[in-house]
Amino acid sequence: QVQFVESGGGLVQPGGSLRLSCAASGSTFSIYAVGWYRLAPGKQRELVAAIATDSYTTYDDSVKGRFTISRDNAKNTVSLQMNDLRPEDAAVYHCNLIPPPGNWGQGTQGTASS
Repeated sequence: QVQFVESGGGLVQPGGSLRLSCAASGSTFSIYAVGWYRLAPGKQRELVAAIATDSYTTYDDSVKGRFTISRDNAKNTVSLQMNDLRPEDAAVYHCNLIPPPGNWGQGTQGTASS
C-alpha cells in the first residue's frame, strides 16, 4: 500500500506561486498513476492534475496552463508547481493514486488572498 505525505502549502497573494511536494512510501510507487486533488470548503474533492507512469500529464480546465505536475520515481516524490494562484484555488491539496484508495493523508493548505 502506498501512502503519501504532502508539504509546501502556504498563503500567497493572488498571482503568486507555490510548489507542493508529496513523498510516497512503498517500493511500488512507480507503477501507479498519481494525482493532486483539492478539497475546498463546501465543495467536493476534485482531481486537478494527474501524471501517468510514463509521465503523461492531464489537468482540469480550471488549472490548465497555471499548474504543472511532475514525478521523480527514483525519489518517490510527486510535485505540483502552482503559478498565477487565484482566490478560488484555496483548498487543502492532497496527492494520491488514481483512482484513490480509501485512505488520505493530511494534505497541505494552499491559499491565495490579499
